[in-house]
Amino acid sequence: MSVRESRPSPPSGFVHGGPAHPDTSLDLRIALVQNNPEGLINALYEVSTPGSPSYGEHLSKEETESFVAPSPKTVDAVNTWLSQAGLNASKITPTGDWLSINIPVGTANELFDADFSVFTHSATGTQTVRTLQYSIPSKLVGHLDFVHPTISFPSPHTRGRPVAYASSSGGEQLTPTSCDTFAVTPHCVQTIYNIPTTLATQSSNQLGVTAYLGQYANQADLTAFMEVFRSDIKSKSATTFKLTTLDKGQNPQNGRLAGVEGNTDTQYTVGLASGVPVTFISVGPQNSDGDLFGLLDTANYLLSQSNPPHVITTSYGSDEPDISLPLANSGDGGVGGGAPGETCGATFLPTFPSGCPYITLVGATSFASSSSHTEVGASFSSGGFSNYFGTPSYQAPAVKSYLSSLGSTYKGKYNASGRAYPDVAAIGTNIVLVIDDQLAGVDGTSPASPMWASIVALLNDQLISHGKKPLGFLNPWLYANPSAFHDVTSGSNPGCNTNGFPATKGWDPVTGLGTPNFAALKTAAGL
Repeated sequence: MSVRESRPSPPSGFVHGGPAHPDTSLDLRIALVQNNPEGLINALYEVSTPGSPSYGEHLSKEETESFVAPSPKTVDAVNTWLSQAGLNASKITPTGDWLSINIPVGTANELFDADFSVFTHSATGTQTVRTLQYSIPSKLVGHLDFVHPTISFPSPHTRGRPVAYASSSGGEQLTPTSCDTFAVTPHCVQTIYNIPTTLATQSSNQLGVTAYLGQYANQADLTAFMEVFRSDIKSKSATTFKLTTLDKGQNPQNGRLAGVEGNTDTQYTVGLASGVPVTFISVGPQNSDGDLFGLLDTANYLLSQSNPPHVITTSYGSDEPDISLPLANSGDGGVGGGAPGETCGATFLPTFPSGCPYITLVGATSFASSSSHTEVGASFSSGGFSNYFGTPSYQAPAVKSYLSSLGSTYKGKYNASGRAYPDVAAIGTNIVLVIDDQLAGVDGTSPASPMWASIVALLNDQLISHGKKPLGFLNPWLYANPSAFHDVTSGSNPGCNTNGFPATKGWDPVTGLGTPNFAALKTAAGL
């Protein structure tokens, strides 16, 4: 046997509670070694980098699968081993690079030379079954990539319900056009970012919203939201969303079950991406402990589609050290991780999937004052540098410039050669929404992500209407067009008993390249 993954101790806050009962059932995912992941990454950059001869020529589902399919030898080796153990694996991806098995803890301990135990998060009471080490047969090294969930831990953090609005601090009632430190409405976002209000026309242009942890989206709340804040939209189809469920997911319409995340994400996609078809993807109860099964299953579902949504917005994440590096390869706490008050060690705490180079990470801003639309970095805007992924080429010059200005500040507290985030930002404080038929407000990077998704979806609508290809992987294009943003030069993201990174001219790890200017982004897209 060869040790495949291990960690010296559970993540901060989790306490070992003894061995799991041997009859406890485990649903495990087995990742097989893909045949050419480096080729896939190279192809991604070729179609995503402005100036490349292949720019915009996105790969088909079948072309993508050719890079990730495991070799026949790998498939045979892993399946033979599982069969000898009396296990039948199910393919959960079209190419078979992910398998699923259901196995009792006792059998799993023997098969993987592991010690699956019960761990409890002391602050929240969240319980989970994990092992701190597991092994695979030496003959499977190079065939079996990793097993999940084993040493990766779920995020214990949950979002609370926002406080309902009564009136502004100055005594004025909230209006549909409110745009100050008290309340931000869709009209406000459209105004400050020059977002068009005309309806999109291209039905092939889809926008997806993911939902986990029982965060349901309420259609009645969305209808009320649209009637107040987008009364100009008369088309019924442009004031609703379609529902897709995974893993026995649901979306009950009892107003008391409406989720802050679910409602925020649907209201600020339907409300801003005027007329773009929105699909709400609700992932089921087996992921209610915050486990990354939800992200994996969502990704695998999208990969199985011939025409998936062009844009996906996700408002969920974990702290990077909670996730194993092999798993990472496939929040709202400043430099202190995924939530305010996170326990810090000697270094800052990166978040996941923020540090992944292949997503666009959105930070948050707030208004400097009630009388000005000048934006500053929000204190909770998670930003920093990954310890898992290196600085990608598309952002290297921008990051180098920032580090030069930062000098020796926080030296040793972050990985200066890591993938830096966020990439962009949007307003994220006092965002107005409707929840359980009541006006409410929410702060966070969560509303900033659907704002950006809506902007990209509207750009895609115009590109398609002009006979052009939609935008794909955004980051190389974004960093090639820094003038398409409102630069945010003040604010910081305190955490870990520090003031955090400061926002400054150009890219910074609080607001990224800045907030959007739709007209400039449209020009950058060749429109």
